[in-house]
Amino acid sequence: MFALKYKEVGLKIAYYRKKKGYTQTQLAEMVGISSNYLSLIERGNNGNSYSMETLFKIANALDVDVCVLVSKL
Repeated sequence: MFALKYKEVGLKIAYYRKKKGYTQTQLAEMVGISSNYLSLIERGNNGNSYSMETLFKIANALDVDVCVLVSKL
C-alpha cells in the first residue's frame, strides 16, 4: 500500500527535477544527500522511508510546495 505512494512521490520528484533541468547529482548536492539515495527515492525503492526533512529539502530545491509532491496520494 505505502510502496505505491512512495513510487508516486518519487515520480513527481523526478518530473519536477527534469522540468528544472537538474541531474540527479545536481539535485542531490543541493539537498545534501547522495545521488544514489535520490535515485532510490525517485524510484520508490528505498526500503526505509525518507524523512520529512529530506522531502522538504527536495521540494525547496525544486521550488515547489511539498504539498504538490504528496497531493492525490
